[in-house]
Amino acid sequence: MSPVPASVPCIAHGFRLQWEPAQECHVLLYPEGMVKLNQSAGEILKRCDGRRSAGEIVAELETAFSAQGLEGEVFAFLELAERQRWLAWE
Repeated sequence: MSPVPASVPCIAHGFRLQWEPAQECHVLLYPEGMVKLNQSAGEILKRCDGRRSAGEIVAELETAFSAQGLEGEVFAFLELAERQRWLAWE
């Protein structure tokens, strides 16, 4: 599924997002290992809670980082995260 503003992403079953102090970044934990996330990925995924729509996530990020026009980049990352099976859609 390609994200649209009304779609609601959440972390997929089997994955857990957490801040890892030793790595100084967000990581996705799963039974076989760990994915170390860059800052942008961490900021996006921590908002994928099954309550916020993709459009709301974009708006929050634009406000938090005083930026405009992030929808294309955020949606591209959401598509990548879905292909990696990190995300599910409510």
